[in-house]
Amino acid sequence: MSDIKIKITDRDGVLHEVDAPTDMNMNLMEVVRSYELAPEGTIGICGGMAMCASCQCYVKSDHELPEKSDDEDAMLAEAFFVEENSRLGCQIHMTENLDGLEVELAPEEG
Repeated sequence: MSDIKIKITDRDGVLHEVDAPTDMNMNLMEVVRSYELAPEGTIGICGGMAMCASCQCYVKSDHELPEKSDDEDAMLAEAFFVEENSRLGCQIHMTENLDGLEVELAPEEG
């Protein structure tokens, strides 16, 4: 079993350093939910299908991430609070090369 350390700043500005397993095919949105870093029902509303932007986050570290899919790109085009470094957490799968990843959860869409 191989865990990586990632840093997640929640919507209240609190930094959490958490362990994320790389052997369970989890994505960032699922890690946030498993540590309850966002209120229930405010993140991952579509279940990780890139069909909502509730898991949008800002990537703060300089990690090599997979290219955005067309679905992710289209969803971010319609989302609120989008920045240059915005990604959907459900599209970032936990792999060993993401050790030290730093992200901040985007504000909840009103």
